[in-house]
Amino acid sequence: MALLTLDHRHPTPLYAQIEQGLRGAIATGRLPAGTQLPTVRQLAVELSVNANTVARVYAELERAGVLETQRGVGTFVASTQPAATQRRGRDPELRALVQRFVDEAATRGFTLDDIARQLKSLAGKQGG
Repeated sequence: MALLTLDHRHPTPLYAQIEQGLRGAIATGRLPAGTQLPTVRQLAVELSVNANTVARVYAELERAGVLETQRGVGTFVASTQPAATQRRGRDPELRALVQRFVDEAATRGFTLDDIARQLKSLAGKQGG
């Protein structure tokens, strides 16, 4: 299974898709703490993007405390995630994220009922 998949036709910039994909994989536990990521070059080849794009994402996530780079060894998911992941006071951010998702789903022909059904299904799989 590929680490990430990109939609080269989507209006979201590729670097943002990569960043969102990595953050999502870390948040859901698909990439647990300590997991070594592919090298910049390996991921760039896998995703068919410029290596500078991947390097930019890795650098940004390292600055945010999400990734850790060990020179000569590689890039890893940080053992502790930054405190910014705390939920308190982030409702406006979540609301905006959900609205973008609902808008995107609507452009693809999905209804709120479709979305709710899938969210319930996912919640059941994750235990709540």
